[in-house]
Amino acid sequence: MKDDILTVIWKERKGLFRIRGRRAQALLGMFSPVMLAIYLPLQEGARWVGSPLSLLLAFVAPLILVGISIPDSFAGERERHTLPTLLASRLSDRAILFGKIITSVAFGWGVTLALLLISLVTVNVANWDGHILFYKPSILLAALAFSFLIALLTAGAGVLFSLRAATAQEAQQTLMAVLLIPPMILQFALFAILSSESGEARFREVLASLSFEQVILVIVAFLVALDLGLLLAAMARFKRTRLILG
Repeated sequence: MKDDILTVIWKERKGLFRIRGRRAQALLGMFSPVMLAIYLPLQEGARWVGSPLSLLLAFVAPLILVGISIPDSFAGERERHTLPTLLASRLSDRAILFGKIITSVAFGWGVTLALLLISLVTVNVANWDGHILFYKPSILLAALAFSFLIALLTAGAGVLFSLRAATAQEAQQTLMAVLLIPPMILQFALFAILSSESGEARFREVLASLSFEQVILVIVAFLVALDLGLLLAAMARFKRTRLILG
């Protein structure tokens, strides 16, 4: 199975930016994360390397980058009429599914790590005093974990939508719409809580009782559970016979 997964990864990697319009879309999609990787460190200054704000980059970048690539995994093959050929190959269902997920996650996570490095270079150049600034260990570990888990979450959800969608664009629009719902709900919930003095006082009390590391562990545990659920759902949903008949 390992060799089959590597075969799918090789195929997906070769076609990642060769399809018409995909390269331009990827470059356009990377514009916002790149700007964040430069603008935020300039705004934060030397505080960037120890600021939780750097985790925003670890959240946004993989969400956008994997959100660009994963919708094409099956919906794109269906559009190009290459899906029947892929399904007729000797490759196993798991190899096809995992190969496509791994390729998108590797792309999104890899570029995100590069952007974190760019932000580090930016803050050092802008605030050079003879000493190299580096991320606080807890911030670095949190950024690495967040970016990987968000990339995996986006890939898992994207595969589910791609399996059902008629076109890659439809899958991408549905994926981004669904992934943006939780942050919107959280935003409205925070607004409702902070709109009253008692709610704000309670919210600050809860935050004060938790350490940064505890908050990160809770978020990581939640993302791990969500990722596993989406992967299991994708494995259950991916049925070669159903896709061929469909």
